[in-house]
Amino acid sequence: MLRGNSGQDIFFDDGDYMRFFLLLQQAAERHGCRIHAYCLMTNHLHLALQVGEVPLSRIMQNVGFRYTQHINRKYSRSGHLFQGRYKALLVDADSYLLELIRYIHLNPIRIGLAALPEDYPWSSHGHYLGITPVPPWVVVQWALSQFGETSQVAIARFATFVRDGMGEGHRSDFHRGTFEGRALGDERFVENALLRANEGCEVKVALEQIVESVCTDYGLRLAEFCRAGKMQPAAEARALAALLVRNAPGVTLQGLAAFLGRDLSSLSQAARRLELRILEDGELCRRVSRIEAKVRNPGCQT
Repeated sequence: MLRGNSGQDIFFDDGDYMRFFLLLQQAAERHGCRIHAYCLMTNHLHLALQVGEVPLSRIMQNVGFRYTQHINRKYSRSGHLFQGRYKALLVDADSYLLELIRYIHLNPIRIGLAALPEDYPWSSHGHYLGITPVPPWVVVQWALSQFGETSQVAIARFATFVRDGMGEGHRSDFHRGTFEGRALGDERFVENALLRANEGCEVKVALEQIVESVCTDYGLRLAEFCRAGKMQPAAEARALAALLVRNAPGVTLQGLAAFLGRDLSSLSQAARRLELRILEDGELCRRVSRIEAKVRNPGCQT
């Protein structure tokens, strides 16, 4: 789920929707992800996306950054387009994917943009019903195969399945999950997902390793990196280190705050501001990826 900053629109005409489609196609081709469903609304969007080896964060960061560039160039604007980081849930496909696809396709109905899901042009529902051609980056086969062996039967049953959900309102589980806002599934699914996420991550990243990599990339001496003040590039380097520490195993922002002699809250806020900038600054995005690759355990692509 990705929303416009402060509830503002993110799509302004048909060309914007088509540009986002192009970015999704390129993401699927480059990163090996599979998109089972989508619904692009005026000020937010929903995707049911299955990743491969490339982490979801990298895919969404790239798509969000490139689409923001498109909007800012086209409409001569600047600043943030999206409301910070995307929101994502890991979903147990066996138990919930069909219901999630239906929930996504019914978004326009719930807010009164269409009378029937097939009437809304910016969702994948038309692809499932054969009303519009299926683009190469949308996967409809898995869901339809759950409804019948022949295409005609499967499509008819799928259409009925979706329409049967039209009376269903907002579902908090598709927004908050069943586990700390991170996953939707039973206890066994969550436990297995956490075990897979932690495979190969026993070797912890050292705080000194992150600081050294950041200082090297910025051409800073350790004393410059630690010195109090808002002078660039040291301030940006500290914010980047805080962002890396926040996402790395075995280290904490508290540890970095103690190392720098800084306030924990200030470091956390700096990391958050930098995270927003990454969406719109291509050079900064590449720098973060470069430093992250140096400090990340190669076996820990989560």
